[in-house]
Amino acid sequence: MIDSLIRTFVPLIAGALLAQAAKYGLDLPEGTVTELVTVLSTAVYYALARLLERRLPKAGRLLLSLGLTRRSPVYRSPGGAA
Repeated sequence: MIDSLIRTFVPLIAGALLAQAAKYGLDLPEGTVTELVTVLSTAVYYALARLLERRLPKAGRLLLSLGLTRRSPVYRSPGGAA
């Protein structure tokens, strides 16, 4: 479970940092626009990292988990079958 948590929170943190970087020096209103930029930058970061992970697995894993885990998450159905 820790692998999936890492792979969820690293893109969120990266998205928040990218949103702050986009806001720096720009005259953007607070609130809704900042939230939208955060969500969009997070989605773009995650999508690009996942695509990179398919082509270059080590680089994609680094971007998705900062190298904290080398495994990809394994999801199982509620019945326990893989």
